[in-house]
Amino acid sequence: MARITVLGGTGYAGGRIAREAVSRGHQVTTVSRGTPSEPIEGAADRTGDVTDETLLAELLDDADVVVNALAARGSMVGRVVEVSRTLVRLAAEKGVRLGVVGGAGVLKVSEDGPRLIDTDGFPEQARPEASEMIEVLGLLEDSDEALDWFYVSPAAGFGDFNPGERTGSYRIGGEVLLTDEEGGSDISGDDYALAFVDEIETPRHRRARFGVAN
Repeated sequence: MARITVLGGTGYAGGRIAREAVSRGHQVTTVSRGTPSEPIEGAADRTGDVTDETLLAELLDDADVVVNALAARGSMVGRVVEVSRTLVRLAAEKGVRLGVVGGAGVLKVSEDGPRLIDTDGFPEQARPEASEMIEVLGLLEDSDEALDWFYVSPAAGFGDFNPGERTGSYRIGGEVLLTDEEGGSDISGDDYALAFVDEIETPRHRRARFGVAN
């Protein structure tokens, strides 16, 4: 059993990761700005401002793994990088593994092609959030070797607009966006959470990023 703290634990990805981890018997704490409207049975809830370094330090003292599932939206636009910078430092100091819910925008569309964010069809409304998550990846890659981190990029069609269904399986890729035979790129929220918690339980990627898709 691992002690897992999920920042953004009431969001689309964070909530699913927390539920998956609870279902496997892990000790899970979700952290959000307000009291969750639908608490996750079996998880402890903490409310607070994740930009507060004192709170982050306290949370990491009680964790084996911290999940950064913060979304750069609303009041968090421009602040996810700030929080991530603090997390990187504290996790390295305290020996806590750091997992990040990344974005698809950083993935290349082919081995020699551009990143998804640099293609003409990338949605403009998604660009600020994607750019911030690319910056977070840079912080991880530049971090001290003592920090054990992993960054999971979903398929392009990932989000509450396309929740999909749990299939119980997924594919793992590298720096290139995973697509199906028709060129689609999707993963359900539950299957993304499955892949994420599998990585927590059986680490295969140390200081590395990877992509997942159905």
